[in-house]
Amino acid sequence: MAPHLGQNTGQDTGQTDISTSQSAIATYLDAHIATERFMGAVLVGRRGEILFSQGYGMANWKHSVPNTTHTKFRLASLTKQFTAAAILQLQAQDLLDVQAAIATYLPDYPNGDRITIHQLLNHTAGIPNYTAFPDYATQKRLSMSVAEVVAWFKDKPLEFEPGDQYRYSNSGYTLLTHILETVSGQPYAEYLRSHLFEPLGMTSSGYDTDWDILPHRASGYDLTDTGYGNAEFIDMSVPTGAGGLYSTVEDLYKWDQALDTEAVLGDRAKAQMFAPTVPVSEAGKVYYGYGWIVAEQLGRKHITHGGAIDGFRTIISRYPDEQVTVIVLSNVSSAAVAEIGAGLAAIAFGEPYQLPRVYQEVAIDPAIYAGYVGEYQLAPEKILAITAESDQLLVQLTGQGKLKIYPTSPTHFFLRIVDAQLTFEIDEQGQAQKVTLHQSGQDLPAPRMPQ
Repeated sequence: MAPHLGQNTGQDTGQTDISTSQSAIATYLDAHIATERFMGAVLVGRRGEILFSQGYGMANWKHSVPNTTHTKFRLASLTKQFTAAAILQLQAQDLLDVQAAIATYLPDYPNGDRITIHQLLNHTAGIPNYTAFPDYATQKRLSMSVAEVVAWFKDKPLEFEPGDQYRYSNSGYTLLTHILETVSGQPYAEYLRSHLFEPLGMTSSGYDTDWDILPHRASGYDLTDTGYGNAEFIDMSVPTGAGGLYSTVEDLYKWDQALDTEAVLGDRAKAQMFAPTVPVSEAGKVYYGYGWIVAEQLGRKHITHGGAIDGFRTIISRYPDEQVTVIVLSNVSSAAVAEIGAGLAAIAFGEPYQLPRVYQEVAIDPAIYAGYVGEYQLAPEKILAITAESDQLLVQLTGQGKLKIYPTSPTHFFLRIVDAQLTFEIDEQGQAQKVTLHQSGQDLPAPRMPQ
C-alpha cells in the first residue's frame, strides 16, 4: 500500500494541526487493530498537551473488560529507566557513585572490583543475561527474591572484559536492583513508590506482583492461528528492576513531562541518563545511555526504550527537541509497538507513514503445495522449512516453531501472527525454485536447497 502523507498545516513547526493529527491517528490505529496483532493503549503528547489517548481491544477477554487509558500494563524493560533514575537519585544523595566498582556496595560479588555501576547501567559489564539461560523457561515460573535471582547468574563467567563491548543484559539491572536495596535500605518497590511515583502523582504505577488484586490490570495474550490465548505464566518476582513494573499511558506521560523538570532528577543526573555512552550496533547512530536508547528517527533526536515480557510489548519514544512523546502499551505479544510508535510520530510530524495491510485468504488447490515443500536458504545459518500438513502449508525458521501461512494467490502467502508474507517462484513443473520473505520493509530471497 502506498505511503500516506500527513498534511502539514502547522505554523513553521513541521507538525500537523491537532484535528488532522487526531483523525489520522485514529485511522492508523484502526488499521492496526484490524490486523489482530495489536490491542492496548496509546498516547501521543505534544508540548505538554495530550494530543491523542485511547484504549483498543480487550484488557481481559474472559470477563469482556476493554482496554482504556487507565488500564495497567506490564512495562517489561521500560522498567529500566526507572531503575536508572533511582540509582542517579542515590548518587545525588552521595550514597553511591556510578563510576565506583560494585564491590564498594556488594563486597562479595564475584569480579565486583572489575565492574562499575556505570557498566551495569549501559550493558557493558559482561554479566551473562539470565533471561537467555537454558533453564529460564522453567525458572521464571518460580517465586524468587532479588538475592536468589542474583545467585542464579553471579558465579557464571563474564562474557567479556567489563567495558569492552555492549551486550544487553537483564542481569545487570537485577544487580542494580540489589545495589539500590542495599544502599537505600528499602525494598525496590517501596523506594520507587516513595521517591518517584508518589512525588509525580503516578498513582497507577508500581511493582507488579501475582498476589495483589490490581484494579484495571491487563491480562497478557499471545495471538495464535485460532485466536488469542493466555500468555505463558511468569512469576513477577523474577524480572526485578529489569522489567517488573506496571503503569498506564497517562502515568507514563506524567513521567515523561517530569523529565523536562527537576521534579525527581536534577540536570546533572538527566545529562548522565541521556548521554550516548556506548554504541548499540556497529552501524552507529544508536547508543545506550542509562535505561534509554539514544538515536535518530525521522531526522530528529529520538530517546526511546522498548519492552517485551510474556503477553506484553511496550515502547516509549521521546523527541525532546520537538517536545513530542509517543507511548504504546500492548497486551499482545505480537504487537509491533516500535513500528506503531514510529507511525504515530510520523503523523504528529506530518511525515510520510504507511497503513498496515490486511490480507484476505483465498481458496486454492492444496495439491500445488507438494511443489513448495522443502528447505530454502535465507542466510548462512537460517533456513526456511516449508511443510504441508492436512492441506495447510506451514513455514518454520531455524530456531522457531511452525507457523501457518495462508494464500492470497497460488504463489503469494501471508502469516496472521506476524506481519510477513512469502512469494514462491515456480518453474514450468510447478516446483518452487525460490521463496522471498517480505518483512519489516525488506525482501529477503531464499533459494531452494538441494534435496
